[in-house]
Formats: sequence, structure tokens, C-alpha cells
Amino acid sequence: MSKPVFKKLPASAMAYVMPLILSIIMSCIVSLISTLKSSGFSGFELPVWLAAWALSWMVAYPVLLLILPLVRKLTALIVETH
Repeated sequence: MSKPVFKKLPASAMAYVMPLILSIIMSCIVSLISTLKSSGFSGFELPVWLAAWALSWMVAYPVLLLILPLVRKLTALIVETH
């Protein structure tokens, strides 16, 4: 069996890593759609989209960290937990 390439983070990092990955993916998709809507496919420029994504991500990650506890509580009201 081969060794992992890198050492895994402890389980306590899950509270930061999951929102980090989620914010990267979601802000990427939303900023791409918004950029394409405003510029069209023919006017699309990668640097413009990357700048929009960077700004979106800088807002998305802290917001996710702040609202995640509320989202967990709201989810617990809707979904049965055992």
C-alpha cells in the first residue's frame, strides 16, 4: 500500500475546509454565469471573470463561515435527526 501524498488535516478542520471548498466552487460558478450574462460568450475575457471570481470568493468564504451555524439550525428544523 502506498503512502498518502500529504498528511490529512485533523477532523476539527472540517468546519473551515468544507466552507472553503464550497465557497470556491459556488463563487466560481455564480461569477462565471454573471460575467457571461453581462458580456456574452463573444465578449468573455478570462481576466475579467477571474477578477469577478476573486471578489466573489473574498465575500463568499467569510459569509459562509458566519451563516453556517444558522443554516445548520434551520436544517435541523426541517430534517429529522437521530
